[in-house]
Amino acid sequence: MDREEKINYWLTSADNDWVVANHLLEKRDYPYALFFGHLTLEKILKAIIIKITNESPPLTHRLGFLAEKAGLSVSPEQLELLEIVTDFNLEARYPDERFSFFQRCTATFTKDFMSKIEELRKCLLLQIKL
Repeated sequence: MDREEKINYWLTSADNDWVVANHLLEKRDYPYALFFGHLTLEKILKAIIIKITNESPPLTHRLGFLAEKAGLSVSPEQLELLEIVTDFNLEARYPDERFSFFQRCTATFTKDFMSKIEELRKCLLLQIKL
């Protein structure tokens, strides 16, 4: 694959994951909606890394690290959101013995973070268009 094909691969995959995240939200499968929200941001960041550096993105799920690797200027609020959303990936995949993340994922909690993820998603997509 050439550079543009790799970027399109990551962006198409991110779009597909965002669709799934919203389906899961509609079905009230809140923890996994947030998990797919994480995947969406991760894949957009990986596309940005390829565009900016012309290198393969690192094999990590840590969104703050990916934003740094992409050379993005993120606000402290955005960085905090990236760190929180990174935790959604880990907590959905590797729940603790009490499934505390699943219990925290109420409709209100999830809709609030899905809205924040959507806002950041749009911001990141603007970055790749530059």
